[in-house]
Amino acid sequence: MPSQFRLRASLAAVLFLAGTLLGGAHAQQPQDPDDDDDDDAPPAIVAPALKPAANLPLQELTAPMLYDFLLGEIAQQRGSAGFAAQTYLDLAKRTRDPRVARRAVELANFARMPELALDAARVWQDIDPASLQALQTVVVLLVGAKRVDEIDPYLAKLFASSDSAAANGFMQLGRLLANSPDAAANLRLVRKLAERYPALPQAHFAVAQAAAAANDEARALDEVRRAAALKPDWEIAAVYEAQLLQRRSPAEAAKRLAAFLDKYPDARDVRLNYARVLVMDKRNAEARNQFEILAKRFDKDADALYAVGLLAVQAKEYAIAEASMKRLLELNYRDPDAVRYTLGQIADEQKDWPRAIEWYKTIQRGEYALPARIRTANAIAKQGRLEEARALLRGGAVQGDQQAQLLVAESQLLREANMNKEAFDLLGGALAKSPDQPDLLYDYAMTAEKADRFDVLESSLKRLIQIKPDHAHAYNALGYSFAERNLRLPEAKQLIEKAIELSPDDFFIVDSMGWVLYRMGDLKGAALQLRRAWGGRPDGEIGAHLGEVLWALGERDEARRIWQEALKASPENESLQKTLKRFSP
Repeated sequence: MPSQFRLRASLAAVLFLAGTLLGGAHAQQPQDPDDDDDDDAPPAIVAPALKPAANLPLQELTAPMLYDFLLGEIAQQRGSAGFAAQTYLDLAKRTRDPRVARRAVELANFARMPELALDAARVWQDIDPASLQALQTVVVLLVGAKRVDEIDPYLAKLFASSDSAAANGFMQLGRLLANSPDAAANLRLVRKLAERYPALPQAHFAVAQAAAAANDEARALDEVRRAAALKPDWEIAAVYEAQLLQRRSPAEAAKRLAAFLDKYPDARDVRLNYARVLVMDKRNAEARNQFEILAKRFDKDADALYAVGLLAVQAKEYAIAEASMKRLLELNYRDPDAVRYTLGQIADEQKDWPRAIEWYKTIQRGEYALPARIRTANAIAKQGRLEEARALLRGGAVQGDQQAQLLVAESQLLREANMNKEAFDLLGGALAKSPDQPDLLYDYAMTAEKADRFDVLESSLKRLIQIKPDHAHAYNALGYSFAERNLRLPEAKQLIEKAIELSPDDFFIVDSMGWVLYRMGDLKGAALQLRRAWGGRPDGEIGAHLGEVLWALGERDEARRIWQEALKASPENESLQKTLKRFSP
């Protein structure tokens, strides 16, 4: 063949030739040895069209260049993705062809070499400055490399690429920057970008999100209010402002949403969030009114009805919840098993065990089948038929983690029947066969506590932490165990702090922090944490703890009020009953 080509399509032909020499245009790519389905694997080479493209360079194809193409592809086929990526990057710099640079990015990502991928993406963007895909790739890789301060010129160019690009881009910024841990740098970047768009509500909204992530609540509120002023009927801004207000006062959040609904009564998302805030603020009569409005206005809106049903369950408005869920079944909701499972839960909450079982038994396969089976066993046990419930859990073929879940469910039934030794022995036998199964280890520790085997509790939880260092509840359970027994309090606090770091919005963990602070003598700090926990999850044990701390602070009328609310919500809670007995006159 001729020694030189000056056609723009020549490099496409070489890529086609490389694929052919390696086994055809659809030659199979090698698999990552660590993951047979690795999503980062570069696509197989296919024969590209030979139609010339305006942004492709006139390029001479020399023998050394062809050699490097083949070398890179052969290296990739033989598992040397890093070498292949570097080869393609060198080729991209020499050929100034954007397809070669893009291939270098793909190969570098596959080789898990982010710096090389970023270098290749920069070359790609430099070669083809009009490519939005190249710009987006550079931005994503810079975020992944935690180099947020370098992103501004790329995002500025992306936002200027079309009339709607800035608005859409600002709304995606929060999700993009979620992978960057430097909240202050993120805020600087977003503010700098937003300064160019003072009249764009989405720009102010993005600043509000970044400010909230950086714990600058005042700026966040100011910016989201600016967004709302520019676009008064924007539901997203109203809901987000309410979420910010709710951190300090559910009543303020409810007031903001109510004001919006006065002007825009058909705002579905705002009304759903208004109902949610009312439930959290324990204003159930007002919440019920919102449920009824939603069910009437949006009687064919499946998503709205599902949300209403779940909120009504939370507010213990079971008639509304049941009506919403049954209406969903009439509308052929896309996930009928989720609806049937919730209907079973509604019956459960009302202690209507036979009706709960009827609903659970309609679920025979899919993701809800195992939870439904466990809840069916629990409903059977509640009727005094413990052995029948245990037999149901033991019947049928299951594997792996499902077997562990069934064993944990059986042990919980035994504990509820005050058969703690039997539960302890059951889990101990299971762990003898699967010593590092996380669910079994955790429940074994909880059962050991009931049996006063604190040595087993501690060793099991420490083993679980070793196996799963991100298991928030393992840290929390161990820390709480020390705090409850008034032992090793500094260590208990460190463990609970780690649990909060891993799961900051888990109110049971927040309760543990309040309890350990109480044990350490920090009454005001304890009350602050426990009020937050109670506001998020009015559970009997949390109420018991909050009441005790308030009692110690001298706020005895408030303590009695909290205890009465807790008793109404959780009349059978063991911790609450013990607390009331200790403080009763």
